[in-house]
Amino acid sequence: MLLTDKLQQTDNFTDNEQRIATYIAGNMDAVATMAIQELAAATYTSHSAIVRFAKTLGYSGYRELRQAVVEAVHQNVAALTDVDANFPFRPGDSAMDIASNMAELTIAAVRRAVLQLNEDALHTAAERINNAHRLFLFSIGDSQIRARSFQTKLTKINKFAVIGEEYGDMMWTAANLGQDDLAIFLSYAGMVPQHTRILKFLHQRNIPTLLITGNPESDQVQYATQTIAITQSEQERIKIGTFASQASFEYILDTLFTIVYAKSYQHNLAQLKTNYTELFQS
Repeated sequence: MLLTDKLQQTDNFTDNEQRIATYIAGNMDAVATMAIQELAAATYTSHSAIVRFAKTLGYSGYRELRQAVVEAVHQNVAALTDVDANFPFRPGDSAMDIASNMAELTIAAVRRAVLQLNEDALHTAAERINNAHRLFLFSIGDSQIRARSFQTKLTKINKFAVIGEEYGDMMWTAANLGQDDLAIFLSYAGMVPQHTRILKFLHQRNIPTLLITGNPESDQVQYATQTIAITQSEQERIKIGTFASQASFEYILDTLFTIVYAKSYQHNLAQLKTNYTELFQS
């Protein structure tokens, strides 16, 4: 999760923590070079309050928190976009205004996603996909559209994934997975009860799972073999569409597919040429 997102999740913050969060969010450039005593003075708190706040955000202490601030400043995360992911237009906007906002929102969603990815996570996930005997995709709603797109791409490299909900009984589908298979779950909120139940079941059977979500605090994380959590500035319910989250999912799945493809690039390319010749030029 991006630091800017953590600073906005103030519901469980104390008064001191809210004051510190507000100050950091509004003074990133200055905080990037501040000593802990300076930040404490600027927020009318104490050395120990700053350390506790850092740990609340998941950092080991102020040094690690300040490093996250430095990285945020370097990446200019706060300036990714000012388009509201939940309502990406204003009353009276022209058609071209809305078109520009949607383009900016999509680009920002992908940029936010790439900032939260890392080499090891991508490599591990791609290896799991590449080595799996069978692939099963669990998703509902808009996320299932992304899953089906991923399913179609996989056929290009002779991998055939099963949509878990395809025949209306995902529980029985899950019951037949083996330890050489991989179950991939797509859920931005990570709150689908059936998915949680299946993840727990597969965890108990030591069956590999990959959870792609926008909620790093989801109960599902504890049961997944690997989690890729990519947050967006998108609310769970008060929105007109799942624009940012689905752009993020599409980008992640496309990235994983191309990494898998690249692992056997020459073989896949040769197979593509052979198949094209035999199918369309014979």
